[in-house]
Amino acid sequence: MNQLLEEIRQKDSSAFTHSGKFHADDVFSAALLLYLNPEITIIRGNKVPDDYKGLVFDIGRGQYDHHQKDSRVRENGVPYAAFGLLWEALGAEILGAELAEKFDESFVQPLDNNDNTGEKNELATLIGNFNPGWDSKGSNDQAFFQAVSVAGMILENKFERYRGNERADKRVEEVLEEHQRALKTGDTPAENTNILVLPEFIPCQKRLSETSIAFVIFPSNRGGYCIQPQKKEYSMNYKCSFPSQWLGLEGEELIAATGLESAVFCHKGGFLMTCGTLEDSLRACRSSLAAFHEEAVIVSLGGSAETDYLLQDLPDLSCAKIIHLTVPELPELTMEGSYCEIAMEKSRWKSHIKDQIKQILKYKPEAVFAGDDMFSLYPIVHALRKKHVPVLTAIEKDGRKLLIRIPSGS
Repeated sequence: MNQLLEEIRQKDSSAFTHSGKFHADDVFSAALLLYLNPEITIIRGNKVPDDYKGLVFDIGRGQYDHHQKDSRVRENGVPYAAFGLLWEALGAEILGAELAEKFDESFVQPLDNNDNTGEKNELATLIGNFNPGWDSKGSNDQAFFQAVSVAGMILENKFERYRGNERADKRVEEVLEEHQRALKTGDTPAENTNILVLPEFIPCQKRLSETSIAFVIFPSNRGGYCIQPQKKEYSMNYKCSFPSQWLGLEGEELIAATGLESAVFCHKGGFLMTCGTLEDSLRACRSSLAAFHEEAVIVSLGGSAETDYLLQDLPDLSCAKIIHLTVPELPELTMEGSYCEIAMEKSRWKSHIKDQIKQILKYKPEAVFAGDDMFSLYPIVHALRKKHVPVLTAIEKDGRKLLIRIPSGS
């Protein structure tokens, strides 16, 4: 156990932070300390008392403050805030080193970045909204601890989710190993190579995207079995889909369409089907695999013949069909000298971008190429990244033109 954790867990331990307006940074820092020791006393004030002996965070220019000029920045450029500094010291004790690093990247860093740069973050906004209004008569400290209570519940749920995902990953590996053994011994027929039968529901989409498994089958809590198609890695598209004529059917209609006596339901979105028996569930998967044929598509926005040549050289996409779409026209602008702004109202602008994304996604692209007109394409690229659609653009390195994937993000 590290020294900081020992101090936090001592009887009658306390921690001091700033008073006044609070943010997600100090709120989640306090929630983290209370998670580790529900009896710790959190004190708020304008100045750290000279004789104070407890932990100090987000004030005082100490180890767990970040307001000094030489405050620390992560290697990836994200500056630390108090929450990140405390998590760095304590996270491995809670989740273990590997999960703690993942938690920092996905959960802590966005909050730290919000606190340091003001970059929009919905969770930070939610926590900030606990601050009393300008004309409120309520206590600022009371509002702070209400926010801390909510943050504490979020942390507890997040920690359990991370631990659960780690347990799921290990369980999926066990099931995959057993599947491979059964294929080698012949206990599982070769025709079921791309079908994984789970003994119970296990979150596995992310892990299985890296494999050849196209469908998973698991017992339904309503009786019978659920079938879920699995997505390709770095794609919104499934490795195999149910036949389109099954989608949206149930009961007798689905039985007639599939020829499966225990077929129950097939979601219109194609992400779930249910059958009464395991045998029919396996048949549904095999029928789908036999009937499935889908041409891979790349959407090119503003690409040229040269970029088409590069796109046709992409690994696993050399035979993809390239759909050329024109770069969206420049919207109406209001101009003042050399400066201009988009004339559309915010709601119209959002709707405008949404329509453009729909136009792209209707082709179910494996990737989208974005050309040079970054002003027109940036909002589209941003929206595609949030949907985890691979976005490519062209760069020049050492005299060669290359394609580079823009990392997806939330």
